[in-house]
Amino acid sequence: MDLSDLISQEAVVVGLKASSKKQAIQELATKAAELTGLSEREIFDTLLQRERLGSTGVGHGVAIPHGKLVKLDKLVGFFARMEKPIDFDALDDQPVDLIFLLLAPEGAGADHLKALARIARQLRDTKIAGGLRSAPDADTAFALLTQPQSSSNAA
Repeated sequence: MDLSDLISQEAVVVGLKASSKKQAIQELATKAAELTGLSEREIFDTLLQRERLGSTGVGHGVAIPHGKLVKLDKLVGFFARMEKPIDFDALDDQPVDLIFLLLAPEGAGADHLKALARIARQLRDTKIAGGLRSAPDADTAFALLTQPQSSSNAA
């Protein structure tokens, strides 16, 4: 599974403005609602519910908020680079500036987990993360996210 299967060019935001984790999730839920046609409130509530179980801030400035929605028919992703890093209660206590939101259908099962693993691998790659942090625009960030990952990058 490549990230190009999950994300579209319209789902990439560079310079997202938010001063808190909750506000960042709200902004991403708004974007997700625009692109999926689902309820912004339902997306937001699902993501907040998941965050209450434990932060999706995975470390190294990366967060991967995710949730399952009944009305969704396929896995869909959204990426944002924050204008300024924010506190996300990350596992390493570092502020987060790269966020990849993953929404999955209620019955996604293993596909949801495979997608999360793929996203984590891609964003853990220091070359990709560095490129995303310096990308001048959403098109460049999208190209970095969706480039095929070779086994030498899989660090």
